[in-house]
Amino acid sequence: MAAAKPNFVLFALNSNKDLASKIASRLDVPLADIHVGEEPDNKETIVDISTSVRGKDVFILQSGAAENMSVNDALMELLITCYACKTSSARKIIGVVPYLPYSKQSKMRNRGSIPSRLIADLLCGAGLTGLITMDLHSKEIQGFFKCPVDNLRASPFIVQYIQEIPDYRNAIIVSKNPQAASRATSFAERLHLGLAVIHGVRQEAESEICDGRNSPPPPSQKKTFTYSVPGNLSGIGLLPKEKPPMNVVGDVGGKIAIIIDDILDSVEPFADAANLLKQRGAYKVYVMVTHGILSGDCVRLIEDSDIDEIVVTNTIEHETKKVQCSKIRTIDVSLLLAEAVRRIHNGESMSYLFRNVPMQD
Repeated sequence: MAAAKPNFVLFALNSNKDLASKIASRLDVPLADIHVGEEPDNKETIVDISTSVRGKDVFILQSGAAENMSVNDALMELLITCYACKTSSARKIIGVVPYLPYSKQSKMRNRGSIPSRLIADLLCGAGLTGLITMDLHSKEIQGFFKCPVDNLRASPFIVQYIQEIPDYRNAIIVSKNPQAASRATSFAERLHLGLAVIHGVRQEAESEICDGRNSPPPPSQKKTFTYSVPGNLSGIGLLPKEKPPMNVVGDVGGKIAIIIDDILDSVEPFADAANLLKQRGAYKVYVMVTHGILSGDCVRLIEDSDIDEIVVTNTIEHETKKVQCSKIRTIDVSLLLAEAVRRIHNGESMSYLFRNVPMQD
């Protein structure tokens, strides 16, 4: 007797079809027919589902960034597809979104908002009943959703890659800023390697971002008016912050320096860190991240930098950049995502996928 076919549907949208194909292959199911495109006149997103989803579990594979489309286009494709499945009476609608868009905007800024909370409300309102993602920039984002969120970890794959580096015992894990130190510490402990932290990286602090206010105002904008001030407040809290020069805490001399982070968007901070590490005596510099957005003129910057190798997972498609840049390597995480899909459809426990994975990863 032939085995029963699984009663779920896999849709691949336009942001990462290569990863979607690998997941479908591992699950031994075909990708369902769906057309996602744009109206030729007004460029509005249109979705045409050619497969019945009534009473079925629907898994929609879409990453929040791509080489061939903007993050907002990817988000609209996901929202409209979720809503189309909801109105077509799907039993469950699970988003498989390895890189969640707007995840870096999860905190309140001056006179701003929390866009990642808005994204969660939009997705849940469109009909999402579950989310599979990987290495959220801030784990607190899980609390923004009104549905279960499975935040998978890429760290076991990265740890395995590091262990395959020749002479990896002579490596040292590096955090490119103090904010990422907890993640780097987790890797250092699991690999029994040393830890170094870079501080003073040239980046603009949130408190220094211009929000339209000046205190005190520049001389040209000062107005004359009378008020009383108790005591002498001269110089209190009005001195500009002085950023310390870049420095490394830890000995990297004669070692393989491995910079660990979750997102590689702009290459410049990593290139600056690699340059400093080489100055301090590191003879090789690796950069290992989960999500390789690789925006801007990343190919030229990587080739011109002191980075010897950049290792990213395939949560975001980057094949074009990989062809152009010889330093980019890819780790395939389709096995983990496929297993998550299978377990959720079968109602099995997800705890196995998180076993022996520290919370700091």
